[in-house]
Amino acid sequence: MPPLLFTGLFVALWTWKCMAMIMFQNTIIYNPFLPPNSRSMRIKDYAKECGGVEWREERIKSLDGTEIALCVSDLSSPSDLEAGGKMPVYILYFQGNASSLPPRLPDLSWILRRVRDADASLAITMICVSYRGYWTSHDRPHERGINLDTEAALQWVTRLHEDRTSETGGVRPIVLFWGQSIGCGFATNLAAKEKRPSNLPPDALILETPFLSARAMLQALYPQKWLPYQYLHPFLWNHLDSWTNFGMIAQRYKGRLPGVYLIEAGKDELVPADHGIGLYKRCEEVGLPVERFKVRGALHNESMVKREGKDIIARSIMLAVTRSVAHPDPTQKVLDVA
Repeated sequence: MPPLLFTGLFVALWTWKCMAMIMFQNTIIYNPFLPPNSRSMRIKDYAKECGGVEWREERIKSLDGTEIALCVSDLSSPSDLEAGGKMPVYILYFQGNASSLPPRLPDLSWILRRVRDADASLAITMICVSYRGYWTSHDRPHERGINLDTEAALQWVTRLHEDRTSETGGVRPIVLFWGQSIGCGFATNLAAKEKRPSNLPPDALILETPFLSARAMLQALYPQKWLPYQYLHPFLWNHLDSWTNFGMIAQRYKGRLPGVYLIEAGKDELVPADHGIGLYKRCEEVGLPVERFKVRGALHNESMVKREGKDIIARSIMLAVTRSVAHPDPTQKVLDVA
């Protein structure tokens, strides 16, 4: 009897844990309440650490009406764009799965200053997306909803550029998607969406500590075959599948393929090294221009914190801008907003 009872308890616990993993996967993946004060953080609390780069909060509606927040910084006067004196560059940033945008602003500011100092001819605007459920944004986070948030942010950027250049026209701007960790999945999700004439297309994807997909991460985190978790992938409703997205991106942007810049942490304790290798090979397979960098000694969340990581990200942005200027879109010289 005791062995039978023990076996029954083991099976019951095994089943309960499987159900918990499925039902609470959003809570496991998205951690907007870490640290506990992340929802109450303010931009002004970090302003002194931003080295003169000024940030502001913008409120927009997602495609389903959910109110979300953006952190926006302009490293050039809007009048420079109106006069057509500088090349407009828009960087759309997608954060990782924990904390809020304000603590990231000092590191982001350092990188922006580095890019600005390297090329004064650029009018840089950075837009950081606070997903639903994060910081001051409403609702709860889940992949389908955050996809709507990122597309709404891109539409906002498109309208912003139209307003700035409505009288003078001007050249088509350079648009970069920069994702960190799960933000890489949202960056490739957005780039893989069916192209809309009213949205600015991406010129490059800068992917910091990327992974292949949520399914691949499930296998990486729980490699033991006797554990049930890696077999639960059919029940995932968060996919973040950059490997598949690369194929879709290559198909949708045949005339002008966006460049891909992979930035890996040298001592990543979460994402295995073979994920970066797999993404690099996938880009080569589908024909996407790709560069791969590694931040030595960095853990998963340290790539942007370390000086070498900041330098690599800034260099990736400059490489993306240089490539975009050297290979302009032959089909769209001027922004066409429907």
